[in-house]
Amino acid sequence: MTDDLLFDVPEPLTPVERLLTLAGEFTRHNDAVDLIRPTADSPPDLEAHAGSANHLAHESLTAIKAVHDQQLYASADLIDALVRIKQLAYLSSEAARHLTEAQEALSAAPEHSGLPEGVRHQIQLAQELTALAAGAVVESAATIARETQRRRPAAATAADGLNTAELAALHATARGHVVMTQSMGREYVHSRDHRVRISTLRSLESKGLIAHEPGSAPPAFYGGPPQDRIRLTRGGTSAVAALLAAPTATPTISAPAAAPAPTTPTPARTR
Repeated sequence: MTDDLLFDVPEPLTPVERLLTLAGEFTRHNDAVDLIRPTADSPPDLEAHAGSANHLAHESLTAIKAVHDQQLYASADLIDALVRIKQLAYLSSEAARHLTEAQEALSAAPEHSGLPEGVRHQIQLAQELTALAAGAVVESAATIARETQRRRPAAATAADGLNTAELAALHATARGHVVMTQSMGREYVHSRDHRVRISTLRSLESKGLIAHEPGSAPPAFYGGPPQDRIRLTRGGTSAVAALLAAPTATPTISAPAAAPAPTTPTPARTR
């Protein structure tokens, strides 16, 4: 073999990285379903969304097998984490069924009759079944990462050099909680976990840890423009996997810190 035939092959994903990738796929799927805006002249392709949900069910079971292949001690926490992922596989399959039935009802409806109420209901059910999946996958990944680290300690360096704000932003991104939007020529960041600054996102993007997909997330208000979803790159996925394996990092990142108690009485303020 000559040097011309050699090329870099990326290392396979670890089970935890596979789960974080799955969380990102759940977020992408949920965004796509949330962005369905059917009209009489432009009916939605619900069969494609059903295929996406079936893919998520398959990938959930594949992720479970990857964890089993590690042959870790079956602690109660590990079993709970795997059961939660198996539940998501079932919920994804059910979401696919609702979307398929919605497509069949839509195909049978008269032309230019609008979207039947039954179809809207099926789409809503499909949305609700996977709405919380990304966060549940990340929680399970955190448990599996700690169990793996406890039994097979390894130096986790992917998150080295990142400050607390950057780690918090990465963790929120993994859960599908960070979007960007523009208004009046200014950029804004919305996050359900912590306040995330634009400067933090720019720093992470310059390090190749996140990327944003324009117009891929639902609007902030009804009738508004789609927002930009912030997603993890392969490097960002590795950084979050290293963060989750740390025994003390995840609780600090996942929950806002309590405000310090005042040293002197503070007068009450009216709202």
